[in-house]
Amino acid sequence: MEMRGTNLSHSDHAKRIEAVEEYFTSLSEFSKNGKTYGALFYCYCTEKMNEKAMTLFEKMKELNLVSSTLVYNNLISLYMKLDQPEKVPPLVEEMKAANILPDKYTYNLLMTSYASLRDIEAVEKVMEEIKANRFVCCDWTTFSNLAGIYVASGHFNKANLALKKCEKIINVRDRMAYHYLITLHAGTSNSAAVKRVWKSLKSAFPKTTNSSYLTMLSSLARLDDLDGMKKCYEEWESGYLSYDIRLANVLINYYLRQGLNKEAETLLENAMNKVSELNFGALEVSIDFYLNTGEMKLALKCMESAVNKVKKNEWQPNQEKVGAFLKHFEDQKDIDGAEEFCKMLKKVYRLNWEEYNALLRTYIAAEKTEPCMRQRMEEDEIEMSPETEDLLEKVCP
Repeated sequence: MEMRGTNLSHSDHAKRIEAVEEYFTSLSEFSKNGKTYGALFYCYCTEKMNEKAMTLFEKMKELNLVSSTLVYNNLISLYMKLDQPEKVPPLVEEMKAANILPDKYTYNLLMTSYASLRDIEAVEKVMEEIKANRFVCCDWTTFSNLAGIYVASGHFNKANLALKKCEKIINVRDRMAYHYLITLHAGTSNSAAVKRVWKSLKSAFPKTTNSSYLTMLSSLARLDDLDGMKKCYEEWESGYLSYDIRLANVLINYYLRQGLNKEAETLLENAMNKVSELNFGALEVSIDFYLNTGEMKLALKCMESAVNKVKKNEWQPNQEKVGAFLKHFEDQKDIDGAEEFCKMLKKVYRLNWEEYNALLRTYIAAEKTEPCMRQRMEEDEIEMSPETEDLLEKVCP
């Protein structure tokens, strides 16, 4: 369900973790070793269950089961997910004190944590430590990570130096490395380097994939190179093995940002004609287009078509799209429209507190009440935030 993008509720996650915990508890004491403890710890970290993760981490230390880099890397990842980068450097020092050697993933996460703290000098010190550590393989991913940090912080000259080093050591048969290089060079506004790496990628592989074209097209959009985008798109369109509407979507969105609505509409019509059937990707492109142009009736029609096609949780709209529709209903004070939309949406999407807040604001804007709203929210297992409670007081007195 997660791989398909299903919007799982907190109770869904809790039930899954409960099943994991029950299975772990059922194991014999012999089977409760470093690997099984580590697997449970990984689940807690993945689900951002901080308290349970820390309790288990301390338990594992008592049992002398914290002896691998992997356990620490999971905890570091948890801190980064919780937006607590300041906790990462002390944890790495704890690792070293326990004679547990950091690996390249540890170092990459450590650099990212310092970058989050806006301490570029510390990032560079970590890089020097990596170079001096003969037990760590300093590959292209490390230099691309460093370059990405420099790009994000506006240190473009340093980013270019890191990218030059990255280019020297990449595996020429690693397509993903070229994608990173193209994207990062675009981040420094280095159009010449983007085109040079693109040429190298096409020389290295006999067939250029849709994903490579998508990377290049997105990078050209970042460079505001419309002529380059058109040329890239036409090149892809003349020789693709399977049609990928995401490429058209990049160009359509660029046209819309530039106010070239007619060009965007023409490209959308062309793309729809090339799609073998009205699939979810095509419908999403149409929804985005009509949302951008303010044609809400057509956007809703496309959304309804997508919902009616869904079988077995294979698709659901993202929260940004849902929010755009609900904001429209709120602005129009259209309670009926908002309710019908939510009713349709619930066939493929689990409503959360944000959607209900938008619905409540629509009632308030229309100066209407709904006595059953609290009961409806309880049935949908909606967590009540202070904002939600305030809105409910006005809608469901």
